[in-house]
Amino acid sequence: MRAEQLAGGTVLSEGPVWWPAWGGLRWVDIETGDVLRLGDGGAVERWHVGTRAAAIRPRRDGAMVVALERGFGLAGEWGSPVEALPELWSGEHIRFNDGACDPDGRFWCGTMRYDTAPGDGALFRLDPDGSAVRVIEGIGLSNGLSWTPDGTAAYYVDTLLPRVDRFDYYDGALHDRREFVSIPDGCGQPDGLTVDAEGGVWVALWDGGAVHRYGPDGSLDFVVEVDEPKTTSAAFGGADLDELFITATSGLYHLTPGVRGVPTLAFAG
Repeated sequence: MRAEQLAGGTVLSEGPVWWPAWGGLRWVDIETGDVLRLGDGGAVERWHVGTRAAAIRPRRDGAMVVALERGFGLAGEWGSPVEALPELWSGEHIRFNDGACDPDGRFWCGTMRYDTAPGDGALFRLDPDGSAVRVIEGIGLSNGLSWTPDGTAAYYVDTLLPRVDRFDYYDGALHDRREFVSIPDGCGQPDGLTVDAEGGVWVALWDGGAVHRYGPDGSLDFVVEVDEPKTTSAAFGGADLDELFITATSGLYHLTPGVRGVPTLAFAG
């Protein structure tokens, strides 16, 4: 299947998120530091939140948590000021990238070097009390993260490997990291991902112009073509969670794939 473009005009679209209390879909334009939403007639509305806007998730009260360049931030209604939490490192060569919330209401987000060299990336976790901890070190380019529908496992991408890994999740922690699927040469590099209600894993492929769906057993069973090579992420949305929204560098795409997603996990802080 081929996705249809809904909007363009972005520098680096990433991280679509559907949340009913927001009125639907939001995503980020990382390089401009903006959170985006679709306005009337398909126009893109922008909310500038910082030097970079790496990833967003809803808070349970309908507000928003955001990963900025070197730390987290908390925001309320659309367009309101962002409360920046303390920066987590000082080096200007590293920024936050992609992230997601776990079933316990904590926000996880990983980092990458601007020059994409390996080894300096890490995965951080923001707890509801506002404290942040570095959970995993030695990552190349931290990217997609999503939990299974039953909350017992998580899928994770380090783009530089390039593969999708799977963790067991229990006692509030990630355990037993192992390879789930390896992306074949010539298909692009794994970027953002999401999981559907059947346990399928939808992986956006940077330089691949596509999103691949892998079944719970790791078999490739669905390919969505995108009219941009640098496909970055995907998320389910719509009133019935049966629409797939896909970001690529310069735009937002959409299709109805015939399977439903699961509700977005929200931040408890």
